[in-house]
Amino acid sequence: MPPAAERASFVRAMFASIAPRYDLMNRLMTLGQDRAWRREVVRRATLGAGQRVLDLGTGTGDIALEALRQVPGILAVGADFTPEMMRVGRSRAGGAQVRWVVADALHLPFARGSFEAVTSGYLLRNVTDVPQALVEQQRVLRSQGCIVCLDTTPPARNLLRPFIRFHLHVMIPLVGRIITGSSAAYTYLPDSTEAFHTAEKLADHLREVGLREVGFARRMLGTMAIHWGVK
Repeated sequence: MPPAAERASFVRAMFASIAPRYDLMNRLMTLGQDRAWRREVVRRATLGAGQRVLDLGTGTGDIALEALRQVPGILAVGADFTPEMMRVGRSRAGGAQVRWVVADALHLPFARGSFEAVTSGYLLRNVTDVPQALVEQQRVLRSQGCIVCLDTTPPARNLLRPFIRFHLHVMIPLVGRIITGSSAAYTYLPDSTEAFHTAEKLADHLREVGLREVGFARRMLGTMAIHWGVK
């Protein structure tokens, strides 16, 4: 893991380098399950026609595009600090319907109460200040609006842990090197998974910024979690 002072630059450069193959690697790493998790994120956001959703750390726009599929007529804003990822997203089917914005998750360029929902997928483990990122999401959220985030969570200490760690630290870097040519990126990603907050700790952070009805659901043998809370 890079030092905190260098982490933002490292993460931006890393995602820029793997942007063309990012979606393919997500499908391979999760055995295709990431699509179902993103559908669940959008369902839990409970959007209605004409409402506005901010998909933060949007990358190539998977969640923003899914929101448009599930709820036609919404305004979907996809924000990320890696233009190369969003460039891939713009070229995808439906990409022209998303409003793409270059933005830092710690200093969002949106007014207070701009959105009915804020979603994210694999954002929080990559920011240098999780509480500040959540404060910003809460700020741009309207009253009664919902934050829903999908992210990794450290695997539990049980009989499956050795097999999960083999997948994280051997298979993912190997496949990443073959598919993207970047072993560094797919070494960082498993390392950041194990170094990230537990699902319970992340739920505490959601409550600390003032969200209510906070909950989470674990997925993929406990290595992924979807969290939600209402302003």
